[in-house]
Amino acid sequence: MAASILDLDRFSLQLTVWFKPSDLPKFWSAFKPIFDVVAAEPELLYFEVFEDPAEPGKISWIENWDMPPQKFLTEFMPSRMEHYKPYMEATEPLFVKPRQFTVMKRVGAPYVVQKDGNVK
Repeated sequence: MAASILDLDRFSLQLTVWFKPSDLPKFWSAFKPIFDVVAAEPELLYFEVFEDPAEPGKISWIENWDMPPQKFLTEFMPSRMEHYKPYMEATEPLFVKPRQFTVMKRVGAPYVVQKDGNVK
């Protein structure tokens, strides 16, 4: 039987949201403050945001967390909802499709690499 995602000791959260391209400035304006808050969390190991050049308005990001998904869902997120509220109120009405997210088990070493040139 497959293990539950809630049984993981750390995880990767992959999110995708869709906007009209004309709404992207509103998204970026609302996203930057919460990005900075999340980036400062000690349990956050990695955070990178992507745009799909083939689908303007599609934004994805990956967050790698050094905590179990269960703790993230039941303790971490509820205790920080006030930080997320302005972002959610500003962006959710702009969604052109429902937000998608996936929780993945991180494989880790030896199948991870980070090089200095990655961050520019």
